[in-house]
Amino acid sequence: MKTTGWIIYNGNLPGNKFLDYAEMLQAAANKLQSNAHLFKNNELMSVLSTSTLDLLSIDKKPDYVVFTDKDIYLARQLEYLNIPVFNSAHAIATSDDKIATYQELARKKLPIPKTIIAPKIFIEGSFPDFLIDQTIKELGLPLVIKEAFGSFGEQVYLVHTREELVEIIQTIGNKPFVFQEFISTSYGVDIRLQVVGNEVVAGMQRKSLDDFRANITAGGTMQPYEATQEEKKIAIEATKAIGANFAGVDLLFGKDGPLICEVNSNAHIRYLLDCTKINAADFIMSFIMKQLSA
Repeated sequence: MKTTGWIIYNGNLPGNKFLDYAEMLQAAANKLQSNAHLFKNNELMSVLSTSTLDLLSIDKKPDYVVFTDKDIYLARQLEYLNIPVFNSAHAIATSDDKIATYQELARKKLPIPKTIIAPKIFIEGSFPDFLIDQTIKELGLPLVIKEAFGSFGEQVYLVHTREELVEIIQTIGNKPFVFQEFISTSYGVDIRLQVVGNEVVAGMQRKSLDDFRANITAGGTMQPYEATQEEKKIAIEATKAIGANFAGVDLLFGKDGPLICEVNSNAHIRYLLDCTKINAADFIMSFIMKQLSA
């Protein structure tokens, strides 16, 4: 089936990382005889009125969209126009919000580090002392604080003392965040598994010698990794839990087995290709073409 698609990426962020991901998907689509066009999210304007729900200045809509951005409102607008969007606006929104992600994973009884959701704070400096003490009693020290929104291992803090804990909370202010059990057995090392549909198509292990986070962008190194059946099963179930068709799932080495650290619906795949020589874009576009033909 001859199809036309859009690959949408963020047009406001610096660097070529986001364009690179979009171009990888475009090349994979073209190999499958699908005519894929690149669009920045800021080239598409949604218009709403009593009688209108559409996009400005667009005559012909695509057969599908691969949405690599986090512009949830645009993704939802495309869905309202009955255009198949991969991943869905719901999946991207859930993935982008670590609190929503952990809630979905816990609801499905999937293995995650013990996590406490900080109550919503509207006025900075109003976090009660007794909750700080309760959190330390429950999780121990050191512990991890993660802001709900953040990428590339940023907005994640390893806290060793009560004083540090108070300082980080004050720095975060009224942004949503979680407290999380520190998994010492996975200090500076994790696994990234790329899931597409019901399959783990590639995996790599990431290591850092001087940081508890193993992200490549934070200076970590990488090597190919052959996941166990248990790790593959957890990664696939985690992807389904957030409603995604494909995702990069990060696993930690817990003392009793793998734990889910993060589920990224828009995981960049260039490092994975460099490390494993496997191009996840080919698997993603093949999956999308099968979904459309079905």
